[in-house]
Amino acid sequence: MTRDGCSLGRRTAFQVLEQVDRGRRLDRALESCVQGIEARERAFAHELAYGVTRLRGRIDHLLSRHVHRGVDALDPNLREVLRLATYQLFYMHSVPDYAAVSEAVAHARSLVGKGAAGLANAVLRRLAEAGADREEFPDLESDPAGFLTTWGSHPRWLIDRWLKRWGPQKVFELVETNNTRPLACLTPLRARAEEALESLRMAGLDGEPVGYGTECVRLDRSSSPVAALAAFPEAIIQDPASNLVTRYANISPGMEVADLCAAPGGKALTVATGVRSTLAADCSESRMRMVQENAKRTGIHISCVVADAHDPPIISADAVLLDVPCTGTGTLARRPDIRWRLSPESSSQMTRIQDELLDSAAPLVRVEGLLVYSTCTLEPEENHNHQEPLRDGQKIPVILTWSPILYLPSQDYQDHGSNRDEQTTRNLLAVPPSPDLRT
Repeated sequence: MTRDGCSLGRRTAFQVLEQVDRGRRLDRALESCVQGIEARERAFAHELAYGVTRLRGRIDHLLSRHVHRGVDALDPNLREVLRLATYQLFYMHSVPDYAAVSEAVAHARSLVGKGAAGLANAVLRRLAEAGADREEFPDLESDPAGFLTTWGSHPRWLIDRWLKRWGPQKVFELVETNNTRPLACLTPLRARAEEALESLRMAGLDGEPVGYGTECVRLDRSSSPVAALAAFPEAIIQDPASNLVTRYANISPGMEVADLCAAPGGKALTVATGVRSTLAADCSESRMRMVQENAKRTGIHISCVVADAHDPPIISADAVLLDVPCTGTGTLARRPDIRWRLSPESSSQMTRIQDELLDSAAPLVRVEGLLVYSTCTLEPEENHNHQEPLRDGQKIPVILTWSPILYLPSQDYQDHGSNRDEQTTRNLLAVPPSPDLRT
């Protein structure tokens, strides 16, 4: 217990959310805040910080029934204390209700004052008595946007956007997927899924094949990704959809490949096992160190360089991979903080950057080569509605190929043993270059 009356795990989760509110990525905030604390408290902080972030919309709706002026009018520190306690009350069972309330009251007192402590005590006790039944939320049939915004815990503008495209039932399936903690997946680089699974079992770990044309292995929730990599070093942690980007590109063995937005290096490493040479580039020096570390650990040779894809570090290549910056709406299960950071203008802002990168990359592709454009977003203007890349002011024809990993949950997907929590749209644009692109 810390001096402010909170457990270390709860205090750490609060610090993580403070950093996220200031604009830092959730995963990076957590990584920095849990340094030096024991495993049990670290796991507690992870569950609490990620859980509150995923269900923030639902939690705020529950709190709003018991806060007279509304949740948004509360002191920011008090609001975060109440969110943490609400998640503990309804979604964690490691701490009794009375202890969760007591901790929150003490925390509120230390951060905001005696009055805030009294308010926290009253609100949380009423909330614990009332419960968190779905009946307290808007009805899915009569008010789908209201239900999916509150119970579904997604911003209203994004829900409205998706409803126009897919309708209530598909969007409901999507938000439920986004609100479920995803499982980690292992991609063996030179082996079959069966070989990787055998090594994992010998180390006391468990998993199952993902299928869908991949050799990926979905790890059991109790199997640590770190332990899995120790048991089978020639592998990377990678979503199956990301793996399918390079599999569907079907890059020939004799090709020279350049991955211009490479970090953390999964696609570059996957490609490098079967081609003449691979160059990995990214504008982030720290992220390129991750690529180098993964290459060293797996024993796969790739050339690494820090460079901006706006100014590519190559003259030409047979195949160019361009996994562009995007809104990331296909990754909300793994990165729940994204949903609260995006705005209605985000896609158009990203589209401009993507256009620039496509125009920079397209002239690099040799005759009969390939430009692979991939995203992890669901938004059409960043995918199949994207304008063709330009060379000398002229559009280059684009062929669009979709990954069979469905970006919306489906019964068919589940029946094939794949984890719908890991669905990420990865769109491939295979660009046949003009003969005059040879350099």
